[in-house]
Amino acid sequence: MRLGVLDIGSNTGHLLVVDAHDGAAPLPAYSYKEPLRLAEHLDEDGAISDEGVDALAQFTGQAQRVAEDKGCEEMLAFATSAVRDAVNSHELLDEVSTRTGQVITVLPGEDEARLTFLAVRRWFGWSSGRLAVFDIGGGSLEIAAGTAEAPDVAWSLPLGAARLARDHLSGDRDEDTIRALRKKIRAEIAHDAGNLLRSGRPDHAVATSKTFRSLARICGAAPAGEGMLVPRMLPLEEMNDWIPKLAAMSEKELRDLPGVSPSRTHQILPGALVAVAVMEIFDLPELEICPWALREGVILERIDAISRATNGR
Repeated sequence: MRLGVLDIGSNTGHLLVVDAHDGAAPLPAYSYKEPLRLAEHLDEDGAISDEGVDALAQFTGQAQRVAEDKGCEEMLAFATSAVRDAVNSHELLDEVSTRTGQVITVLPGEDEARLTFLAVRRWFGWSSGRLAVFDIGGGSLEIAAGTAEAPDVAWSLPLGAARLARDHLSGDRDEDTIRALRKKIRAEIAHDAGNLLRSGRPDHAVATSKTFRSLARICGAAPAGEGMLVPRMLPLEEMNDWIPKLAAMSEKELRDLPGVSPSRTHQILPGALVAVAVMEIFDLPELEICPWALREGVILERIDAISRATNGR
């Protein structure tokens, strides 16, 4: 069947059209996305502004038209951290539903981590053994680990790259400011690190999503044009070397780095601080980049549910 997956993230709205079949990898057929930057449309009270509401409603309506044009039988629509944490999230989604007729579900942070873990497990398979998965989004950092398809532990932290850029690096990026942000990031990750560390070192440590892919590209990983099957790594030693360089770069210099989108230049430094903190706190010399992430996890869970219903299980 052809599915439309509408992902309302903290940075981007993304419709992915896929051909999905039980027992086969979802096959991407079309992609439509816009930089909504909802994490940066929050006012001082923590509500998404009218401008953000309008942008989301407009994008959702256009995504519906694209899904219809591409023959989607079903739309799976969900929102993550920026909408989840907004004080007016219910009003926001009610307004979008009124304008477009599209119901968007808010994913809890733990579900976001769990579904991302499912996607990574299916991509790498059982040979990964005990798997640890890390995902830096615009609004949050998701962490999950386990030996099965469902993680043993999964949690979410408010350490997304856009959130940190907005809240901590909107002014001067002097040494004291960066050091204070580094301290905050590490304290929040370390607070619950025992959830993962109690079961020992993972056999395979994996990172997903745009921020990690951009950081790996900066460190020399293959460009997207070489395909999904090319192995890509993010090494701790190189990433550590890059942090002072990133802190000293102008916006233009950041924009010229390989793999960095112009709309995300301000997020690269905080994303790098989170990535290095993850690797050092969990004693990981490198992370392997997985091309599948949350959207694929949502698709896979839906395919599994359809298969169970069809087979009467």
